[in-house]
Amino acid sequence: MDIINDLKLQYKIGGMTIKLIFWNILFFVIPEVFFGVLRLFKIDVPYQNYVGLSNVFSDLLFKPWTIISYAFVHNGFFHILFNLLILNFVGKLFTTFFTQKQLLGLYILGGIFAGFVYIISYAFLPLLANQNALLVGASGSIMAILVAVATYQPNMEVRLFLFGTVKLIYIAIVLLLIDLIQLPMENTGGHLAHLGGAFFGFVYIKSIQNGYDLSSGLNTFLDWVTNLFSARKQTPFKKVHRNPKPTNPIKPQSKIVTKDKTQQQIDEILDKISQSGYDSLTTAEKEFLFQAGK
Repeated sequence: MDIINDLKLQYKIGGMTIKLIFWNILFFVIPEVFFGVLRLFKIDVPYQNYVGLSNVFSDLLFKPWTIISYAFVHNGFFHILFNLLILNFVGKLFTTFFTQKQLLGLYILGGIFAGFVYIISYAFLPLLANQNALLVGASGSIMAILVAVATYQPNMEVRLFLFGTVKLIYIAIVLLLIDLIQLPMENTGGHLAHLGGAFFGFVYIKSIQNGYDLSSGLNTFLDWVTNLFSARKQTPFKKVHRNPKPTNPIKPQSKIVTKDKTQQQIDEILDKISQSGYDSLTTAEKEFLFQAGK
């Protein structure tokens, strides 16, 4: 139970980067375990056909959700491990300069744009003609985030294992060159999707610098959906007592003091997390923060 509570707490207090990582892990682990058990009984369900993005445009008309769902699905442990390591890296860099909502918006819109580049490539490139393929993975969305940060802060220096301090723009250029070099070799459609996501990340930052946020409309829609399905407390009708002098007046100072003490304790715990990490908290502090998060 402590592990579950810790995961719940990290999900609550973590930013959008942590939430995206959680969602990707859940979309990978749950189907793999469930359909893996079915294979023991010789029941093989190709579930990725229903969540992966087909290269045939007509398939998208019957499965329109796949233009988004494919960006949360992976086809192997090392595939998801590599993607989530980069997502954790670039997501935290992005939210240094932009909001959590903008990160989610860019992740989704970058994935959608990369998906359409993938479909169009199979429709018009002779090398990919008469092929049936399925696109899965968050790489297009991640490339959009990486190039967006590199476009906004190209000279920002980051430390890489074995390489030392490197400017962010050089990391983006190397990954783009890898995709370009591998275009005619294998997984051509996938590499084109990566490049499509990268292009959208560049355009996204340029539009923000010109005063327009491409993700604003999507975030407004997501807020509306969230409010629509969020639990709303119903306030019952109360009987009105016309008594101008209550017998036991409540002193407002006590409420303010209680709230200040609680908030002060929360701030102290959050400061401790920022300085020493979440693992430095005691069990009592974790429990207090978890209850406060509710």
